[in-house]
Amino acid sequence: MGNMKEKVLVAMSGGVDSAVAALLLTRAGYDCIGVTLKFFRADDTVAAAAGENPCCSLTAAADARAVARVAGIPHYVFNFTVPFERYVIQPFIRAYLAGLTPNPCIDCNRRVKFPRLWRRAREMGAAFIATGHYAVISRGGGRWLLSKAADRSKDQSYALYGLTQEELAHTLLPLGLLSKSETRRIAAANALPNAGKPDSQDICFAPDGDYAGFIERRTGTVAPPGDFIGPDGRRLGRHKGLIRYTVGQRRGLGIAWGEPLYVCAKNAAANTVRLGGAGDLERREFDVGEVNFIAVERLERPRRAAVKIRYGREEYPATLEQTGPASVHVVLAAPRRAVTPGQAAVFYENDTVLGGGVIL
Repeated sequence: MGNMKEKVLVAMSGGVDSAVAALLLTRAGYDCIGVTLKFFRADDTVAAAAGENPCCSLTAAADARAVARVAGIPHYVFNFTVPFERYVIQPFIRAYLAGLTPNPCIDCNRRVKFPRLWRRAREMGAAFIATGHYAVISRGGGRWLLSKAADRSKDQSYALYGLTQEELAHTLLPLGLLSKSETRRIAAANALPNAGKPDSQDICFAPDGDYAGFIERRTGTVAPPGDFIGPDGRRLGRHKGLIRYTVGQRRGLGIAWGEPLYVCAKNAAANTVRLGGAGDLERREFDVGEVNFIAVERLERPRRAAVKIRYGREEYPATLEQTGPASVHVVLAAPRRAVTPGQAAVFYENDTVLGGGVIL
């Protein structure tokens, strides 16, 4: 991972993963500095809503500071509230209002956490940044590579596809070869105060999972109801606001039909939600924008790969063809359900991330 005594800024969320990452790097001889990233203003309604979330909560800095004391390293808090609002929260709101289903955690990694933490590291004379993500960074073919974690159930390479070559070259991921159970055993064996802290599951600024409620509070407006449009093009009833639905959703529609109905598409301009059967959800071809390549500079020709279209989902065989500087056309080997605009599509060759982008 580098020469000993090199300075490393370790992002510490207050959770057990980043705590063990800091401990392992310290034990390996690195000169570690723990940093907690503050994403919310003290008087922000977002902070109040996020108060009980294990990640990015109001107590995260205190938890991280307690771990830093055990590890014997200094700890600081960096105020990233302005870029987080600009590059994560506001795009999240705009995307939902436009009928998309965004992934703000990926936006945070790509536009706030990694680039700004690395900038601070350089200012402080540090050679690396480190996080508790489960993924592996290596060098091969003249490029820095990102690969899946040893613990496939915890693999987070999908959420890191936006990292640049410079960021990969200066990032350490100490947990990439560990299982989650091993991480918790290390935390318990070293009496880390957050060894038993549960993992965060939801978006940090909407920990109750009520994204629509969050958007309405932040915008000060209630999402207007509109029409459900059925498979035959007829109006089936009224929906409760476009932001309360996502492609693939089945529950909570309140529509009686001869077969199960799913959300197939949303039209923000018309404020309609189109419903259909399971077959109507399937897509075989789609485009991906804002593409960041990792293992290659670009696709010189159509290329076979595997595509993951949502975190936690399996990958599907596909053919990729680059159609612009940051755009790729994807043709799946077989139609798949719920290819959702706004979500990330990440391309893999075996365990290695080729790149990824946003589904259009």
